[in-house]
Amino acid sequence: MCGITGWVSFDRDLRSASETLDAMTETMSCRGPDDRGTWISGPAALGHRRLAIIDLPGGRQPMTLDTPQGTLALVYSGETYNFTELRRELTGRGHRFITDSDTEVVLHGYHEWGEAVAERLNGMYAFAIWDGRTDTLVMIRDRMGIKPFYYYPTPDGVLFGSEPKAILANPLARARVRLDGLRELFAFVKTPGHAVWDGMREVEPGTVLTLNRDGLRRQVYWSLETRPHTDDRDTSVARVRTLLDDIVRRQLVADVPRCTLLSGGLDSSAMTALAARQLAETGERVRSFSVDFLGHTENFVADELRATPDTPFVHDVARASGTEHQDIVLDSHALADPDVRARMIRARDLPMGFGDLDSSLYLLFRAIRKHSTVALSGESADEVFGGYLQFFDEEARQAEMFPWLVRIADHFGDDSDVLRTDVSTAVNLPDFLRESYATAVADIERLSGESDFEYRMRKICYLHLTRFVRILLDRKDRASMAVGLEVRVPFCDHRLVEYVYNTPWSLKSFDGREKSLLREATADLLPKSVYDRVKSPYPSTQDPKYAIALQEHAKDLLANPSHRVFELVDADRVRHVTERDTPQITQASRRGLERTLDLAIWLDLYNPEITLT
Repeated sequence: MCGITGWVSFDRDLRSASETLDAMTETMSCRGPDDRGTWISGPAALGHRRLAIIDLPGGRQPMTLDTPQGTLALVYSGETYNFTELRRELTGRGHRFITDSDTEVVLHGYHEWGEAVAERLNGMYAFAIWDGRTDTLVMIRDRMGIKPFYYYPTPDGVLFGSEPKAILANPLARARVRLDGLRELFAFVKTPGHAVWDGMREVEPGTVLTLNRDGLRRQVYWSLETRPHTDDRDTSVARVRTLLDDIVRRQLVADVPRCTLLSGGLDSSAMTALAARQLAETGERVRSFSVDFLGHTENFVADELRATPDTPFVHDVARASGTEHQDIVLDSHALADPDVRARMIRARDLPMGFGDLDSSLYLLFRAIRKHSTVALSGESADEVFGGYLQFFDEEARQAEMFPWLVRIADHFGDDSDVLRTDVSTAVNLPDFLRESYATAVADIERLSGESDFEYRMRKICYLHLTRFVRILLDRKDRASMAVGLEVRVPFCDHRLVEYVYNTPWSLKSFDGREKSLLREATADLLPKSVYDRVKSPYPSTQDPKYAIALQEHAKDLLANPSHRVFELVDADRVRHVTERDTPQITQASRRGLERTLDLAIWLDLYNPEITLT
């Protein structure tokens, strides 16, 4: 797990641009606190920051392989979970290895199979290879988009990096956001390939990009495809369990301390219980961590989304699985701290407006990093197995719209209403979302003989796996890597995703509940309390002190009416919320304040050019 960056310029020798490459590389220092390296050869320059996970002394990068026809140079971020099998196969084909790292396996795999190496990898990865044999840059991203990867075409080549900040450190990149970028900020939909920053793109999940003097070529090596499912219920449940056993076992491999993120929900509990059972085979105990808020459990108030606090269920799992558990308890002062907010915005390069959900995630990861370097997470199980309320809400099922947006204002409030009227009119989110939805569903293949209802549910599953989960995966990656913590996501293994996606909804919810397949596949591992628990989202603080702190920070911002944020945000609306009594601050009002503060910090940090065209 690391940070990568680079620059290809076919019209110049980049050995004279080492200072710029160093600046690009150093923006990735949080992602790779253990080591740094750069490599320049003629038109190609590669930079790397390393978080050492496997083969601590031997996995340094950039990594090179000399061939009679030219040098191959690799910068790699992520983990390849099947590297042992690939290494064995490559050894049989005559390759010789000098390290025990998965990075070297990927490099030799490219030497053997070229771009087709991507199809053989199981893992989360973003990597770039300069092929000196043909003066070609090859950029490859994992199937689900777990690891971020951005690029910025230039007149004579390209800039690339794990995060936009690496690219923006190069004078050739312009820190500008146009109207389509603002739409992405407020839409809560991840458009494949879109990077918000003007001129910048994402390497799309499951894609290989190759660049040579003739230009840029794109090849899709994996996509979510419709296939018949012929297994019955018992066979499907058994297959899910077999896959999960294999996935967790692979993802526990590391040469550094590991742990699990435990929320007390079905996903993280099942994953933690599997990890605990497997580690017990070698006499180890799994460490588990959860997040809680000061006084939250004692003063919890149920709402439509969250019927119960997490902590009692967390402790049930910890006892049942024998984990070495620790609650990370946060207070409202820390959640509202502008410095914490700024660190998260800097980590994400964008003001995403997740508020205390972002702050608490960052603080949780920062606390965990003191004990562990690798954490397993239950992220994406809701998207894979069908866990959200919108999967069961008839209005969301029938809407010709992204299903999670149908009731988002009811559950979380609408933070786009803080925009000035002229900005809101220009952004025109309703039309943008309708067009985005139509584009997204056009890619879905209907199974022959599939009923209207099953096809409708297939659409909903597809949209969550291609337009929703990527928002959450990016958030988790940025928050964790900002403190040098590697978070692995077992439920994103492409084999599991493919299998469950093509399982009909009647099997995904065979007992009338969410995530039936996952619950039944891990029933023998779960405490009854967790087996029976209804889905509860990532927790949000209910402490009124948090809202009060937001009001105070917004008042400080309003005291500076010339701040650039008021070119986008309606100051009168913000002022109205700051003057309310705390009990009158609705969820929508709170989100509006969080979005305003995020935008202000982002503008201060990046000073982007904003263009409403």
